[in-house]
Amino acid sequence: SASRTSPNLAFVPACLPPDPVEVEELQRFVSNSKRLFVMTGAGISTESGIPDYRSEGVGLYARTDRRPVQHAEFIRSASARQRYWARNFVGWPQFSSHQPNTAHLVLRDWEKLGKLHWLVTQNVDALHTKAGSQHMTELHGCTHRVFCLACGDQILRSELQKHFEALNPTWKAEAFGMAPDGDVFLTDEQVRNFQVPACRKCGGILKPDVTFFGDTVSREKVNFVHQRLEESDSMLVAGSSMQVYSGYRFALAAREKQLPIAIINIGPTRIDHFASLKLNSRCGELLPLIV
Repeated sequence: SASRTSPNLAFVPACLPPDPVEVEELQRFVSNSKRLFVMTGAGISTESGIPDYRSEGVGLYARTDRRPVQHAEFIRSASARQRYWARNFVGWPQFSSHQPNTAHLVLRDWEKLGKLHWLVTQNVDALHTKAGSQHMTELHGCTHRVFCLACGDQILRSELQKHFEALNPTWKAEAFGMAPDGDVFLTDEQVRNFQVPACRKCGGILKPDVTFFGDTVSREKVNFVHQRLEESDSMLVAGSSMQVYSGYRFALAAREKQLPIAIINIGPTRIDHFASLKLNSRCGELLPLIV
């Protein structure tokens, strides 16, 4: 069973403890499922100390006017890439050290028990992988991998950190606050002299293996996830407001297929009106109660 880890609640919105009646309803939902399709979002990782974007009061959008890098801007602008990588370089040691919380471990255990058929995460933090989940699709990729836009060569983000250090031996910057995708806030002055490595094989542009805002998930990946959903008999959404269409489309497909849908999320979601069950609870507090 999942070992208990102490949650980090700095980025978790306030909520009441789980209602025993609702816990029973969720238990019934999970017990009746034979091939459960689970979709997770940023709200499952907030208890690991990673902020999300949209949570009331504690999400990035509520606390700051910062917005994540846009795909088109990263592709066309060398200064945008320099700014992105400088911030990412400073944030990486802390971001990469985050560990799975109880909710990640419970879902791993459900997979081992044969209860969870497939897990789709919208997160790019690798916490499900660290927890040991295997029947899984990272819908938006993962910050722990980097690839070349020209030749496709891949490199581990941890390996790239060494190249950054070699190119910037005297560069230092103090960070102010972390964003959900692992970068930090730096001034333009701090970023100006930061050197960004090119692809070791062809000299091309390096990009994290993630779907930036304004980009789309590949058709192959979308089709693959639809196939896993076709094989499933129910859908559980954990820690997602489902505001982003790339994930929302699968809830629409589940509704079309008339699958029962349960949601665990603090605050409203885009699919509340057609879910069978909605629980306004912390994933790490509620999921361990389900056997």
